[in-house]
Amino acid sequence: MSIIRMTDLDLRGKRVLIREDLNVPQDDDGNITDETRLQASLPTIRQALEAGAKVLVMAHLGRPKGERNAKYTLAPVAKKLGEHLGREVPLVEDWYEGTPDQVANLGEGEVVMLENVRFHPGDTENDEAFSKQMASLCDVYVNDAFGTAHRAQASTHGVARFASVAAAGPLLAKEIDSLTAALESPQRPLVAIVGGAKVSGKLEVLKALTDKVDQLIVGGGIANTFLLAEGCNIGGSLAEPDLVDEAKSVIDACRAKGAEVPLPTDVVVAKEFSADAPVRTCGVEDVQDDEMILDAGPETAARFAEIVKGAGTVLWNGPLGAFELPKCAEGTRTLAHAIADSDAFSAAGGGDTLAAIAMTGITDKISYISTGGGAFLEWVEGKKLPAIAILEERAAEQA
Repeated sequence: MSIIRMTDLDLRGKRVLIREDLNVPQDDDGNITDETRLQASLPTIRQALEAGAKVLVMAHLGRPKGERNAKYTLAPVAKKLGEHLGREVPLVEDWYEGTPDQVANLGEGEVVMLENVRFHPGDTENDEAFSKQMASLCDVYVNDAFGTAHRAQASTHGVARFASVAAAGPLLAKEIDSLTAALESPQRPLVAIVGGAKVSGKLEVLKALTDKVDQLIVGGGIANTFLLAEGCNIGGSLAEPDLVDEAKSVIDACRAKGAEVPLPTDVVVAKEFSADAPVRTCGVEDVQDDEMILDAGPETAARFAEIVKGAGTVLWNGPLGAFELPKCAEGTRTLAHAIADSDAFSAAGGGDTLAAIAMTGITDKISYISTGGGAFLEWVEGKKLPAIAILEERAAEQA
């Protein structure tokens, strides 16, 4: 993939507009509760500052629906960014219609943060006028927000059309390189783990993976639908009976090319979805009508761990069960540690997956952790992500 990378450019003295994904979770008092995305953005911002750039950080927070809303101000994010950088990061509120003094007078090696880009309705609409206005703020536009790359919006797509130079930041470039390696030239065997609540949300991903993988492990509610497709009684478990035929087609497609979809042979069940509910482990053939499957059993988790142990590449999206319930977390925990201990190249993405990685304390043992959720899934599907496609187009123009 041919794109211009920020690391290839001379940034000294230039205004550099960096689009980051800083949509961080907050509590009711506005305190940031998870700094993962903020931490991921720091190397790019520091590198631009050290290169002598005049840095403008642009991001969104929440869904303010095109109007100013104090609940979604980036002020707490700017403050926290300043703490990490060891300097004040002023928040520029009046940048939407012109070039304010805080931007015009920015010096080399200085940084400001632009207030929430989603306060302007033109962002989600990919409005041309708003895109041009953003482009006028900078000499170089840098997209470093993989988590938003699957949306054609003004701050991720439109501005890249009109900026003098449009480049990929180090974080975005690393996402591209890692996912390309995992999917287009993987070390074999390639094992994909797809968990989560519903087949419908990941059906296209599952279909796309049948052409690529050597083993496809499914977990959570997705596994329940696959068990149903194989004629198992799943009691009152979360599943999608109307997608049984789709599940069968995925199984058949994998088997036709010599791949397998190993399904649970034992499971952890309870009569209600509650942290306090009693649980028991049983074979899949012993699930009762009033029980629901909430985790893979130890036999199944150990079998999956063995598959991962022999992998050359592991692609992970989604847990094996309701890991947020302590009694139903062991399957996901066993799988996570197997991935961490494997010699395979591992790429993981998705909100629940990141939470599972944090729960098990294996962050530094995963080869690459994607900051994207929807973008990660669409890349796996093989879709062209608009924000990356425009960077390819601009690179071709300037070749």
